[in-house]
Order: sequence, then structure tokens, then C-alpha cells
Amino acid sequence: MKEITAKIPDQKVDFFMELIAQLGLDAEQHEDFAIPEEHKAIVRERIKNSSPEELIPWEEARKQLRFKDD
Repeated sequence: MKEITAKIPDQKVDFFMELIAQLGLDAEQHEDFAIPEEHKAIVRERIKNSSPEELIPWEEARKQLRFKDD
């Protein structure tokens, strides 16, 4: 199966999605967003200042989190 990325003008998205549905195809909408340089700089700084000894696997970190019961 192939995956295709297409840039659709805002005013034609509804038409395009209806066309895809009529053809019996699956489609997902994804909004493009830009990550501000300030945010990237913060992440880079945190990576630079971290040490492997301080890191734990996600599975272990998840166990330490407290989830709110709904």
C-alpha cells in the first residue's frame, strides 16, 4: 500500500475529503505547525545539560506517574 501526502488549499479540503470517502479510501488530516526556535533552543539546552545516568526508560517513568481517575 502506498501513502501519499498532498497539500490541499483550505477552501477545497471538504471537497477533497468527500472525494476520498467516495472512492472508499482512508484519509487523515494533519495540520502543519512550526516549532518556534526558542522552544528548540530550550530542548537543545536540556539535552546538552542531561547525563545518561539521570535518564530512565519510559516504562519505568510511566510507572512513577500518577494518573487522574476520570
